[in-house]
Amino acid sequence: MLKLYGFPMSNYFNMVKMALLEKGVDFEVITTSPSQQDDYLSKSPMGKVPCLETPQGFLSETSVILEYLEDTCPSPALFPADPFEKAKVRELMKQLELYIELPARTLFAEAFFGGKVSDAVKEKATADLAKGVAAVRRNARFSPYVAGSELTYADLIFMYSVNLAGAAAKRVLSVNLLDDFPEAKVLMGTLNERPSAKQVAADQAA
Repeated sequence: MLKLYGFPMSNYFNMVKMALLEKGVDFEVITTSPSQQDDYLSKSPMGKVPCLETPQGFLSETSVILEYLEDTCPSPALFPADPFEKAKVRELMKQLELYIELPARTLFAEAFFGGKVSDAVKEKATADLAKGVAAVRRNARFSPYVAGSELTYADLIFMYSVNLAGAAAKRVLSVNLLDDFPEAKVLMGTLNERPSAKQVAADQAA
């Protein structure tokens, strides 16, 4: 059985967990925080979560884990079969990570951990997030899912990256990332109604 290491407040852990649930794969959660202890570094070389224990050994980095799941558990598919469409999904995943999640992370100290960030950081995050949202809006289809008519890994990244980034932007910048973006709001509601997302949310609440 696969073992997923991480904790319910990690959005990357939740992306992998939702993928496992969508695919109907049996797995066990090993509740783990990021760690620089030797034992955990032997599993996840940077000490990050999530990591996945497979029969062959350990894998870290969310995108790598998702690729592994697609190769080993191909049904239901969360990547399109067509090479170009698959590349477009990967492109959207990367844009969501680099241009929405990463700028928002510069705000996390103030948004979630009781710290403060400078006005310069806030100004840069505001500009970068606006550019990121605009890029995703130009590239995504929302018909009804991010990349088209079928659920893909881009939707899982969208759900947990945009949700966390939106919370940080609202708390620190008083900005709603999805203002004037009705397609994204509808999709977020659709994704939240999936049984896999409800299970992840219930585990977070517990």
